[in-house]
Amino acid sequence: MPKPEYEFFDVEKIPYTPCAGVVPALTERVLAADDAAGTATRILHFEPGTDTTPNGVQVHDFWEEVYIVSGSLTDLELGETFTAGMYACRPPGMRHGPWRSDEGCTTFEVRYRTGSP
Repeated sequence: MPKPEYEFFDVEKIPYTPCAGVVPALTERVLAADDAAGTATRILHFEPGTDTTPNGVQVHDFWEEVYIVSGSLTDLELGETFTAGMYACRPPGMRHGPWRSDEGCTTFEVRYRTGSP
């Protein structure tokens, strides 16, 4: 089923739920999704002190665009910290993470597929 049609609504009405993996301090608020296509729009939240090392390096078969709304996170493989106002556009197959967020971090993310990688 394709992503649903929504007019503006208060996203606070959608609860945060645990993300896939084994890091309970990493949660998501899925705003819209098409599970069959594997696409989604979500808000991702790292509680202060979150370390996603147990989830390992991430590699997806979809495009992923991420905007850091607040806080910061450090890509432990790159050894780089990214802060509020920064943006990433990751094509399928791009390695990223694992992440650590000492102060906490909230991101806005869109995942989608195209006809070619």
